[in-house]
Amino acid sequence: MLGKVSRRWLSITLNHPVKPPFIPLVSENGFPGAIGQTPLLKLPRISESVGRNIYAKAEFMNPGGSIKDRAALYIINDAEQKGLIKPGGTIVEGTAGNTGIGLAHVCRAKGYNCVIYMPNTQSKSKIETLRLLGAEVYPVPAVAFTDPQNYNHQAKRHAESLENAVWTNQFDNIANRQAHIETTGPEIWAQLDGKVDAFTCSTGTGGTFAGTSRYLKTISNGKVKAVLADPPGSVLYSYIKSNGKDIVRGGSSFTEGIGQGRVTDNLKPDLDIIDDAIRIADEDSIAMVYRLLDEEGLYLGGTGALNVVAAIKVAETLPEGSNVVTILADSAHKYADRIFSKEWLKTKGLYDAIPDHLKKYATLD
Repeated sequence: MLGKVSRRWLSITLNHPVKPPFIPLVSENGFPGAIGQTPLLKLPRISESVGRNIYAKAEFMNPGGSIKDRAALYIINDAEQKGLIKPGGTIVEGTAGNTGIGLAHVCRAKGYNCVIYMPNTQSKSKIETLRLLGAEVYPVPAVAFTDPQNYNHQAKRHAESLENAVWTNQFDNIANRQAHIETTGPEIWAQLDGKVDAFTCSTGTGGTFAGTSRYLKTISNGKVKAVLADPPGSVLYSYIKSNGKDIVRGGSSFTEGIGQGRVTDNLKPDLDIIDDAIRIADEDSIAMVYRLLDEEGLYLGGTGALNVVAAIKVAETLPEGSNVVTILADSAHKYADRIFSKEWLKTKGLYDAIPDHLKKYATLD
């Protein structure tokens, strides 16, 4: 019996030879080595609707489920290389969720403790996920960065109160930006064989947008257009459109982890390469969540949906056939109890923004 099974599989192998560009990914060090090298997905129906090619990096396929796995790994590696953390130490961060989840995964893999401070406005499932990963979680009131009780400042003070601990400071730690200069940007360039006309995505820390844009701008000799996408309530749109003269505050968004009330150290080095900024309304983002599910089979959170809306708007300014790349930051799993809840959508004034034929996906009460 074993001989027959062996011959059968041998026959299948010979009839279906493995040919390049198949590259088997084997991580010898577990979770950390599996971060990155995510697929770049063309969105066929959306691309056809605009006559341009919309490509999106499937960052929800990172082992921790989001683009923030990249920053988490680079930030911890940087702390190790600088001798800031020793075995058995504690990593402390202030985060809206995904960076914390990435850090918690990497901490478990490397043997560190993990402490997370986050705004208590974030989804319950993010908090639960962090605790399931062994992190010590402190949900605190959401207040402005200028307030001493802002979750970032509380995280810093917590780290300073411990021995052998590091506040990873994702917003201003440029190891975050470096992760995307060394991985995300090169991957996109290689995946499209250098045929990249524009890149756009939203920003939280600024690391993804700044690092990826810097790499693509540099390798293309400035030819790749870099456009920042911003949700309501963020100041970056006004800052960039006014060439740094205005900071317009006010407003809010249902999206989590993006938008900013200041210019972070991750974004500052690349302000000069930003070609434009666009503001995306919540109504457009929520409608795209449902459209991506229905048309492309993609179950995404609000950030990824906002990024696709931005990519379409950028594509419409370019010649037909152009290639525009964006980021699918994470899946909808952590937000499903909100964005697919008819009741929640109505309280936010977003239910009517969803096309009638797509409201069938709002299945939660």
